[in-house]
Amino acid sequence: MGSKLKVDDSLLLELIDSHHAEILYQLVKINRLHLRKWLPWVDHMRSVEDFRKYINGSKQRYANHTEMGYVIMANHVMIGRLGLYNIDLINKSASIGYWLDKENLGKGIITRCCKVVIDEGFSRLHLNRIEIRAATTNYKSQAIPIRLGFTREGIIRQGEFINNQFIDLCVYSLLKEEWKKFV
Repeated sequence: MGSKLKVDDSLLLELIDSHHAEILYQLVKINRLHLRKWLPWVDHMRSVEDFRKYINGSKQRYANHTEMGYVIMANHVMIGRLGLYNIDLINKSASIGYWLDKENLGKGIITRCCKVVIDEGFSRLHLNRIEIRAATTNYKSQAIPIRLGFTREGIIRQGEFINNQFIDLCVYSLLKEEWKKFV
């Protein structure tokens, strides 16, 4: 996968890199209340240095072929993150994770970005299975895999620890053969 993936005329996915740390910190800072409801890492990211450390880890996972983390750029402005995580080339599987700033919700941005990353995962990485997990009460996030033809497999009970409580996660999956039929 390349360092940049064009989604459409206004959206671009850029492989996360050190120069993104400050802007990523500011974006999370202004969206902290919105993001912390669903994401366990938000409260632990309190400085630009925290983001630098995270980005260094992401770059190492990229080098190890276990992660492809992107920032979402809309008309050259960073508005969120999306990537393939937990890449397992032996079992040919990965997970998609994403978040978007509050101002850009409901515009189909994540769905359009997911399509590009799914295509890349199946065609260039030769994956067979891609998974998306979302909190059972996060209906907006669940709408994305449904819209993209994923199958709901079930619920991981108390699968994530967020805001001092365990939450249940819905698991959705898409197989390469299903994607070929869907697109």
